[in-house]
Amino acid sequence: MDTLSYKTKSANKATVNKEWVLVDAEGQALGRLASKVAILLRGKHKTNFTPHVDCGDNVIVINAEKVSLSGNKWENKSYIRHTGYPGGQRSLTAKELMEKDPARLVEKSVKGMLPKNKLGAELFRNLNVFVGSEHKHEAQKPKVINLNDFN
Repeated sequence: MDTLSYKTKSANKATVNKEWVLVDAEGQALGRLASKVAILLRGKHKTNFTPHVDCGDNVIVINAEKVSLSGNKWENKSYIRHTGYPGGQRSLTAKELMEKDPARLVEKSVKGMLPKNKLGAELFRNLNVFVGSEHKHEAQKPKVINLNDFN
C-alpha cells in the first residue's frame, strides 16, 4: 500500500493560489456581507485551507454606501473608540459612521470577523473597500462573485 497518498497537504505561502475577487455590496445586509467576505479573505472556501496560513483571496468590495441594516440598527448600533486620554471614550452610531465614511462601516464589520492576531492583521490588508462602483484594481482582472449564490 502506498502511504504517500494518505498524506495531508498543508498550504504555505509558496503553494497558495491567491486570486482577486470583486464583490458588489449593493442591497446586501451588512452582517451577512461581512461574514461571506471574511470567509473569502480567510480562504475557508478552498479545499487546501490551512488555519495558520493566509490562503484566502484579495477581495474588492464596491458600492459600500448601499449596504443595508435591519430594524433600528441605524440609530441603536454604536461604534466605540477611545482617544487614549482620561474620559476620552467616543462613540458614533451606524448612521453617523455611514455619513462620515461608508467604507469604514464595511471594514469594521469584516475586521471583527477575522482572527485577532498577526494573521488577522495580514488578512485585513487583502481587503479593499470602495464607495461607488469604480475601483483602482482593474489591472488585476478581478473575478466577479455574486454573494447570493456563494454558500
